[in-house]
Amino acid sequence: MKSNIVVLTGAGISAESGINTFRGSNGLWEGHDIMEVASPQGFAKNPELVLHFYNQRRKQLFEVFPNKAHKALVDLEPYYDVSIITQNVDDLHEKAGSSQVLHLHGELLKVRSTYDESVVLHWEKDLLLGDVCENGSQLRPHIVWFGEQVPLLNSAVEITQTADILIIIGTSMQVYPAASLIGYVQSQTPIYFIDPKPSVQKSDFNNLTIIPTTAVEGVPILASKLIDTVS
Repeated sequence: MKSNIVVLTGAGISAESGINTFRGSNGLWEGHDIMEVASPQGFAKNPELVLHFYNQRRKQLFEVFPNKAHKALVDLEPYYDVSIITQNVDDLHEKAGSSQVLHLHGELLKVRSTYDESVVLHWEKDLLLGDVCENGSQLRPHIVWFGEQVPLLNSAVEITQTADILIIIGTSMQVYPAASLIGYVQSQTPIYFIDPKPSVQKSDFNNLTIIPTTAVEGVPILASKLIDTVS
């Protein structure tokens, strides 16, 4: 029986494929105040701006490719049961070939009804005002905005609780509720934290190994070591 590896990924792994991180040091995202483009209030105030913003993000997905870190996680699958919980809204894990990916904050390649959030559609083109669901309500990006509930959080908690090994890649662990997931692993579970500027210290968690390097450098090395232990 394979051991369970649960992987938590954030913007850092996608940044190494050329996708801009969510928030710059100036608090802006692509020159916009976050609340203008990532909140229900922003959408209500200026839906055209919000739709345009996500249309640009969606187009970028067709210009970027998985990097060595994404691919190294796929390499683990013959040896471990690998579940990825990502804060990223891109599809790079899927492009790389990962078979179990939960998108905690939504997906750029999906849209949903503003009337019934359970109506979710695959969407690759621009989303415009006037694009409606089957009952005539405007469609919106399938993204969890600030102030909204995270509908898959309970599923993410259940997955994290199964971890025999936890790997955290490219996330500051400062964004909640995603950052709370680390609290659901068993007390003796090995935790690996890969980030060039780690926001944690070894004393913060039991069995914590900090790998202070980029995802592209650190994930393949760790994956190779984990494969060696079972092969």
